[in-house]
Amino acid sequence: MRAYCERGDAGFWAEPVNALTNAAFLVAAGLAARRARGDGPVLALAAVTFVVGIGSFLFHTLANRWSMLADVIPIAVFIYGYFALAMARFFDLRPLAATAITMAFAALSFGLSPALDALTGRSVSALTNGSIDYVPAVLALLGVGLALLKRAPGTARSVLVTAGLFLVSLTFRTADLGLCPRLPLGTHFLWHVLNAVVLYRLLIAAARFRA
Repeated sequence: MRAYCERGDAGFWAEPVNALTNAAFLVAAGLAARRARGDGPVLALAAVTFVVGIGSFLFHTLANRWSMLADVIPIAVFIYGYFALAMARFFDLRPLAATAITMAFAALSFGLSPALDALTGRSVSALTNGSIDYVPAVLALLGVGLALLKRAPGTARSVLVTAGLFLVSLTFRTADLGLCPRLPLGTHFLWHVLNAVVLYRLLIAAARFRA
C-alpha cells in the first residue's frame, strides 16, 4: 500500500520520518492535558489526540487496511467531538442541539466527496490525495471563528489562526505524492507536525474559554 511519497517498499520502517513525526501528537496531547486539568471534555479530546498519534504511527509502519482504520477513525472522533464541544461551549447550546448540529455536520462531511465525484465525473479524493475529506473541518473552523468574532473576539482570533494553520498543513498533505520526483521524502511529515499544533491550539482554546 503506497499511500505516501516516502514509502518505497512494504517494510515496517519504509516511512521513518512519517512514522516518527507522529510523536508530535503525543507531545501535543501531553501538553494540552497538563494545561486542561479538571476539564473533562478537553482531557477526553487530549486522549483522542494521543490515540491519533498511535494510530497514524501504525498506519505509516504497517500500512495495511486495519492500520488505515486505526489512523482515520481517531481523527474523525476528534473532528466531530471537538465540533460538538465547540457548539456546546462556545455557543452555549444544550447537549441535544449540539449533538443534532454535529450530526448534520457529519452528514454533510461524508456527503461532500461523493457529491463532488458525481458533479465532476472524477474521483476528487484521488485528485487531492484524500485531502478533500478534511475540507469540511477547515470550513467548520472558519465558520466557528467568524461566528465568535463578536461573542468572544480572543477565541475567534485563535480559532481563525488555527484554521489558517490547518489549511497550510492540508496543503502539505495534498502536495505529497505530486512532489515525489523532486522531493523523495515528500511533505506528509509536515502534515503531522503542523496538525499536532492545530489540535493543541484547539484544545487550549476550548480550555481557556471555559476558564
